Amino acid sequence: MNPPPPDPSRSNPGTGLLAIRLTGVRPEEARIVLLSAAYFFCLLSAYYVIRPIRDQFGVAGGPQDLPPLFTATLAVMLIAHPVFTSIVSRWPRRRFVTVTYRFFMVCLLAFYVLLQAVPSGSTPWVWVGRSFFVWTSVFNLFVVSVFWSFMTDIYRERDSRRLFGLIGVGGTLGGIVGSSITAFLVEVVSVPNLFWFSILLLEGAVLCVKALDRRVGAQSGPKTDGGRDGPRPAPGSVIGGSALEGIKRVASSPYLLGICAFMLLFTFGSTFLYYMLGEFVSGIFVAPEARAAVYARLDLAVNTLTLVTQLFLTGRILKWLGVGLTLAILPLVSIIGFLSLGAAPIFAVFVVFWVLRRGVNFAVAIPAREVLFTVLRRRDKYKAKNFNDTVVYRTGDLAGIWSFNGLGALGLTTAAMAWSVVPVAGVWLVVALWLGRRQKGLAGG
Repeated sequence: MNPPPPDPSRSNPGTGLLAIRLTGVRPEEARIVLLSAAYFFCLLSAYYVIRPIRDQFGVAGGPQDLPPLFTATLAVMLIAHPVFTSIVSRWPRRRFVTVTYRFFMVCLLAFYVLLQAVPSGSTPWVWVGRSFFVWTSVFNLFVVSVFWSFMTDIYRERDSRRLFGLIGVGGTLGGIVGSSITAFLVEVVSVPNLFWFSILLLEGAVLCVKALDRRVGAQSGPKTDGGRDGPRPAPGSVIGGSALEGIKRVASSPYLLGICAFMLLFTFGSTFLYYMLGEFVSGIFVAPEARAAVYARLDLAVNTLTLVTQLFLTGRILKWLGVGLTLAILPLVSIIGFLSLGAAPIFAVFVVFWVLRRGVNFAVAIPAREVLFTVLRRRDKYKAKNFNDTVVYRTGDLAGIWSFNGLGALGLTTAAMAWSVVPVAGVWLVVALWLGRRQKGLAGG
């Protein structure tokens, strides 16, 4: 048995106590937390490089293209989910995570070749762009879902509330770097050449996965399928079960159904805002590069706000308020924001609401939402969670986009549409508080 790593705080107690007070990280946890943050950094950098490109492709033919694109995305999700969970059932953690990320790297390389081969603005270019929009909308949910499944697998419930916000800082820094790359280089280098940044960053994520798996493996207890604060599972163990197990578990568990409801209500409002953003951007900016730059700068503002919140507030909010009240912050922000947008439906108000809502989501709501999964058994962390994070998420997108389209067809203005989401956000608030109580009970708190 390997001896435990030396504890730096023993040789310098003052430094150790200061580090714990400022970050919440104990000295023996530092390397694993840093690797986790680096892993998230690489993933979100890779995504935020291509996110503005996806967004400008989505509105290239006008906002009316968005409903069929979201419909196609859900269809792909319904196919991809059982394929992924079938792999999860048969392969060890490190192998299926690595294969997932490298599959997406190969796809990016294929899009690079296609966009280089077809003339910009041509009919084939438009269809490649639409395919890229759908692919990216699948990619971003899968890679992040796998990341958080990994995190809930290696961190115990009591530690997750303390550390998930800090780990999220890595992702936020990655978002800032990725969006900055596109914001400042998209008009200098061609769009396809930006894909190489994402490919290299995804390979960096793979290296972090392997390093984490080795380090966590050295600290693992006996093989277990339990949740809460049991021993860490052996990294080489196979999760097992069936490809459709996640769907069955969600259908039979009130707690998992509650998480699904939380996700559906969140994405419903998010898609309304995304459609409004598409209308604003397509109406104000004409050139594809200008649209990509606007999207990238919005992402940069969101990630800057997120970073500040994560560094100074997230851990304290979870500690002081608990999971339920922390989850309730985003619905409250949404209620206030939609009321404000209904009263003044202009681009400036929209931008403030957009940045604030997404910043609160990334900095506060996501860490709290991921804590919900730490009290579940291991299969649920990968299978039920993946179903919730991909298929349910995109179902909410689809409901939101078609509802927006339907209300627009009835002649409702942007202000009236904003008002219509307020009751939905009220139901979302109730669900958040209920989930907090259930999570506390399952955690034994």
